[in-house]
Amino acid sequence: MLRSTVAALALVVAAGTVPLVAPAPARAADTVRGLQWYLDELKIPQAHKITKGRGVVVAVLDTGVEPDVPDLRGQVLPGYGTGADASAKGWGTDDKIAHGTAMAGIIAGRGGGVTRELGIAPEAKILPVSIGGTLDAGELAEAIRWAVDHGADVVNMSVGDNRAATPDEVAAVRYALDKGVVLVAAAGNTKQGYVDIATPADIPGVIAVTGLAKDGSFFSGSVRGPEAVLAAPMEKIIAPLPTSVSDNGYGVGNGTSESAAIVSGLAALVRARYPDLDAANVVNRLIRTAQDRGPAGRDDEYGFGAVDPVAALTRSVPTVSSNPLLAGAPAGGDAEKESQPLPERSQDDGPLVAFGVKNGTGALIQGVLCLLVPIAVAILVIVLVRRSRRRPVTPPAGPGVPPPPGHPVPPATVPGARGPYPPAGTAPYGAPGAVPPQAPGAYYGPPGAAPQGAPWPQPGATPPPPAPPGPGGHHQ
Repeated sequence: MLRSTVAALALVVAAGTVPLVAPAPARAADTVRGLQWYLDELKIPQAHKITKGRGVVVAVLDTGVEPDVPDLRGQVLPGYGTGADASAKGWGTDDKIAHGTAMAGIIAGRGGGVTRELGIAPEAKILPVSIGGTLDAGELAEAIRWAVDHGADVVNMSVGDNRAATPDEVAAVRYALDKGVVLVAAAGNTKQGYVDIATPADIPGVIAVTGLAKDGSFFSGSVRGPEAVLAAPMEKIIAPLPTSVSDNGYGVGNGTSESAAIVSGLAALVRARYPDLDAANVVNRLIRTAQDRGPAGRDDEYGFGAVDPVAALTRSVPTVSSNPLLAGAPAGGDAEKESQPLPERSQDDGPLVAFGVKNGTGALIQGVLCLLVPIAVAILVIVLVRRSRRRPVTPPAGPGVPPPPGHPVPPATVPGARGPYPPAGTAPYGAPGAVPPQAPGAYYGPPGAAPQGAPWPQPGATPPPPAPPGPGGHHQ
């Protein structure tokens, strides 16, 4: 029987000290690959036939990454640490539960058989940026800028806070976007006290990721809100851990942290497949190929929809000139969804066109009408001119005065064209409600299985019951 060796830990956060719970154990009859159900759900093996993320760097802004974990060996670059409690180079684990290592493994675990974690982008590299055990606004802004300046193509932020974003954080996000970097963040988990989408996920331009259950529906433990952009699996996601946290080196948990890590890995695949795309078009490709679920269009639960990796890597998607998440993102409601200046979602039944219709037939009809109207006007003018020339002219009174020459009556003056519309501003983002701070989810289990290098878990072992989730913390 698996025996838990991880006691309840404590994490000091800005709001105080809150307990963490022991990780949930995995079933002994399963392999690591067997527990990665989401790989098959998302058709990741098919996506890996196209690309595995080579040449892309994903920064993990978290609590450090342990480079010696077998599933991450050779994947972790020298990074950076902010604050007094952060690890040098971002290596190690500053929270005693190895949250950053788990996220890095979901993104770029290199695989190697059924007993190893296969990441979404196994050939991408991880750039760890440790922000210590608390989510300080100044340090988060510093971490974003450092990652951008040191080669990050994608920034994963599986962290969050229930406060409003600071001007420094907003400026750091815009700095990253201006430099062509894609930013992904976790929406937050309801069991840890969140009601609104957390900071930094609520900052305009960041891909805020909500969670899906194993059946593909919206997971009840995920926060929802108008800032939601994409949805990805969050239920029972396995991740690698150092043996200092889990004896067998793996853990299973539920959280939008995992959802964000999955989307960060997918963004890495898109960047590797389309290296010439800027960040705006990477984001556009992700949201236009997402599977629309829930109410039609963008909604508070799924955002633009559930991620579809194969579609994101293969479907024809029109390019955009600006980041669609900054172009007047809607605050909710069907009218706002229709009027906001985002390009249409790509469809299988026809191309997108400048007229804003969704299929080729509608575009053809509207195009013909646009050509017929000016032709009809021209014909009408010609007819009127000819009639005026044929109309008899009555000569003026008096002898020897010739009639004036005939000439057409000029058409009525068309009012002048109006000027351009003012550019759409970025959507405002609401400050999350004052709720208790969030604690990390149960990502880290199941202890007590075979040592590193041996097949895991051992057949026939019986798991202990899963521990209940705990409150508080800043991981999602």
